[in-house]
Amino acid sequence: MAVRAGFDLLELHCAHGYLLASFISPLTNLRRDEYGGSLENGLRYPLEVFDAIRAEWPAHKPMTVRVSAMDWFEGGLSAEDSVIVARAFAAHGVDAIDVSTGQTVAEEQPSFGRSYQTPFADRIRNVAGVPTIAVGAISGYDDVNSIILAGRADLCALGRAHLYDPAWTLHAAADQDVAVAWPVQFQRGSRKPPMGRTDGPRPRLELIREAGKEGRHKRWRPGLTR
Repeated sequence: MAVRAGFDLLELHCAHGYLLASFISPLTNLRRDEYGGSLENGLRYPLEVFDAIRAEWPAHKPMTVRVSAMDWFEGGLSAEDSVIVARAFAAHGVDAIDVSTGQTVAEEQPSFGRSYQTPFADRIRNVAGVPTIAVGAISGYDDVNSIILAGRADLCALGRAHLYDPAWTLHAAADQDVAVAWPVQFQRGSRKPPMGRTDGPRPRLELIREAGKEGRHKRWRPGLTR
């Protein structure tokens, strides 16, 4: 279905306490069979699912996996565990790891902040040697450029920034004078509009009508009735 729909990339969600994530985290995997008891056993079913999907997904198209690199709670997944998880998926042919954290148990105690999950993407990329996607409170293109140029991640994924501005990527390109293809109907907006008094072209404010008796403009006041 995803192939027929024309998707270019497929991501398997193994994070945030969902079904596959519940096998990986020791906080939720209480099984005593071959699918529980250790991190390696907990990875068994998610890897089986990954293999089955990868076999059907075209070989020339990338497939990624989203993981919670840390549970933010005692006894849960640690940053060290995330390296093991990343290496396991890399051995099965994953193209990149989308590195999130937490949302496994309600009692979690995350440490929020700007780009707060980037250190986990950094660790997996540079310790496990697996390409990563950094996510979490990344909103400006300066942050994106800094993360990638510093070698902390290979890509950055921005969700809320695109909810706020669906054309975020196009606007970021325009602000940095990067040439990208704009949809025909939006090409008029491919350059940042002049908004300041010093921006060109010079504003035209001359009167092109005969001046009336009123010497001042009326001030619009919200809610004022006539």
